[in-house]
Amino acid sequence: MGGQKVPNSSEETVAAGVPQRFAFGAFILDMQCGALTCEGRRVAIGHKGLLLLHALVRASTEVVSKSTLMEAAWPTAIIEESNLSVQIAALRKMLGPQPEGNEWIATVPRVGYRFTGRVNSLHSAAVDAPAALPGSPANPARPSIVVLPFANLSNDKQQAYLVDGITEDVITALTRFRWFRVIGRNSSFVYRNKSVSAKQVGQELGVGYVLEGSVRRSGSRLRVSAQLVETTSASEVWAERYDVELEEAFAVQDAIAERIAGAIEPELLKTASLPAAARHTGNMTAWEIVRQGTWHFRRVGQQTHLMARELFREACRLDPELAEAHLWLGRVSAGIVAYGWSKRPSEDIREGLDAALAAVRLDEKNPYTHYALAICSAYANAPEQAVLAAERAIEISPSFALGHLVLGMAELFRGSASNAIAPLEHGLMLNANDPQNFVWLNFLALAYLFAGDGANALAAAVRAQKVRPAWQPVQETLACCYATVGRPAEAQSSRELMSEMENPPGDALEPLRQRNPHWQQRLAELLTQMPSNPLPTGAAHKAPRQPTPD
Repeated sequence: MGGQKVPNSSEETVAAGVPQRFAFGAFILDMQCGALTCEGRRVAIGHKGLLLLHALVRASTEVVSKSTLMEAAWPTAIIEESNLSVQIAALRKMLGPQPEGNEWIATVPRVGYRFTGRVNSLHSAAVDAPAALPGSPANPARPSIVVLPFANLSNDKQQAYLVDGITEDVITALTRFRWFRVIGRNSSFVYRNKSVSAKQVGQELGVGYVLEGSVRRSGSRLRVSAQLVETTSASEVWAERYDVELEEAFAVQDAIAERIAGAIEPELLKTASLPAAARHTGNMTAWEIVRQGTWHFRRVGQQTHLMARELFREACRLDPELAEAHLWLGRVSAGIVAYGWSKRPSEDIREGLDAALAAVRLDEKNPYTHYALAICSAYANAPEQAVLAAERAIEISPSFALGHLVLGMAELFRGSASNAIAPLEHGLMLNANDPQNFVWLNFLALAYLFAGDGANALAAAVRAQKVRPAWQPVQETLACCYATVGRPAEAQSSRELMSEMENPPGDALEPLRQRNPHWQQRLAELLTQMPSNPLPTGAAHKAPRQPTPD
């Protein structure tokens, strides 16, 4: 096994007819454009890294010698081998692990390196061809899809909980297909009751496919209609109508998901096993109660959260084997504690943890069960367990935005500010249009701040303020960021705005403060650097309630 000669210029490569575009995993390497993209978004990579990656993917699984790689990246210079090692290490960090956990680049001792992932050479697109949307059929990156809120065609408007629940069921079912990038529920529900075209949604969310549907309930029968639309051409790819008894409703979500997978990636279905379906025990009373509970959960408030918890508890009692009931009980328990709505936080978060663990036991292949365990663990002051649960959620579904986001939160809570930044940034990229992102952006701002990067901390805090201008926690973060970068006038302005806003109970950052008192002291120092007006009561040691991500 040996290396291979790499051309020293793009002109030589093109003349030799060597492929210039390669796909591996969610990445596209385009040497004509000098760019690396992941799921349609450009990745920051230096010129040397680009040349080294090109040499490795061109050789596919063959070993490329160190001398060949150094000639590819430094054709006219004599360099130390350590420079190559540094560049390879940077590439590995940038690419991250493969979906199954292996590194993309393997070291062959005393010889060189080998690219271990499957690489597909792509035909170069015509110069004047329009750019394809990420995940569309014209773009070989991982297919991307958004499920829009299904329409309620029932005469009874109170059936909205059932329709929303079926929509969320389909989203959950699609996350089980590892080769899909599925837009999160909060981003898709922004389009509720809006008249938008598939092309517009595709452009705004950067997806290749849109699933639309409707539900009509008549007594114990349901009619569920769905159609899959390719966004670049607005053409219908597939449509289906299901007439079922309510007892069969849970099966519709998996049927729709499999039909979508077969329509978009039929070859993948031939070679890859279908994802494990969620466990359903046939207790439709419990299933419907969970749908009612999630409807209340989404209308964030103390009474609606407490009502949702009672419904989830009832579903768990009726059907102890229903994983969904347990995972939702875990999620709502974490929210009640973080919001400050719990009279017995230790007992309530213990209940949430027990429920989340039961959910994982019942449906280990569902990323949402691991997310429930992660967020409960974070508020049980067990961030190490939260990190492991979040990592497992991502292993199951690499495009699961909440998994990346809760991983970043858990890293921040356990004191690893620098490790929190990448998953938070990645989760926000995957779910850029979620109206709840101001919460995650505030976490990101704090991660940058505690990592010593005041400029990026301020940028994240400003983004959070744009999403939710009248939110007190971000004003506190803004004041600290402005103070850090030496802008006292803006810091004082944010501080004054902060003092005018309501300071409700609850502290979503309490686990962070308990484990990292030096960070809390730093925030207090930044706030007290500014003159005159006193702080709101408790502001230097207790942040106001923050909405928890769902």
